[in-house]
Amino acid sequence: MRMNLVLELLDVPGQLVSILEPISGLGANLVTVVHRRDAKNEKGKIPVQLTLEGEQENLNRVIKRFDDLNITIVEKDGFTNKEFVSTILIGHIVDRDVRDTTDKINALDGVFVIGFDIKLDGEKKSTALINLEVDPGKKHFAFDKIAEIAGEKDLLMINEV
Repeated sequence: MRMNLVLELLDVPGQLVSILEPISGLGANLVTVVHRRDAKNEKGKIPVQLTLEGEQENLNRVIKRFDDLNITIVEKDGFTNKEFVSTILIGHIVDRDVRDTTDKINALDGVFVIGFDIKLDGEKKSTALINLEVDPGKKHFAFDKIAEIAGEKDLLMINEV
């Protein structure tokens, strides 16, 4: 059986080797590797495409090992593993330091701001629609942490339904 994966790795020496070593040890074969150092994202991570071959059980063990190593699997066999969610903040967003708010959200593990649209209304409260990319299973974590950030900044948060 074949499996195609796209992983996100930090662009630091040794990262590629760290993901390749477990593959053969878990009974899978590496068919192809595409290491795209020129496609670094805002978090300093690069995509690495792998094609693996082996028994389903062995491939599942490789996936588990990647998870244990905190390696983000962005795509598996053409299906994106990221979730895309939105939230709304209402209040004096600009006065409460938009950059700091965005930086705090981006600092959350497995959460990344991909869009921040703000509507200003003079001296009145503004509204921001924040679009997020979150790792699988991190949606509620992201909303809880953003609610804490909003609370610190006296902003109202409305989550998607």
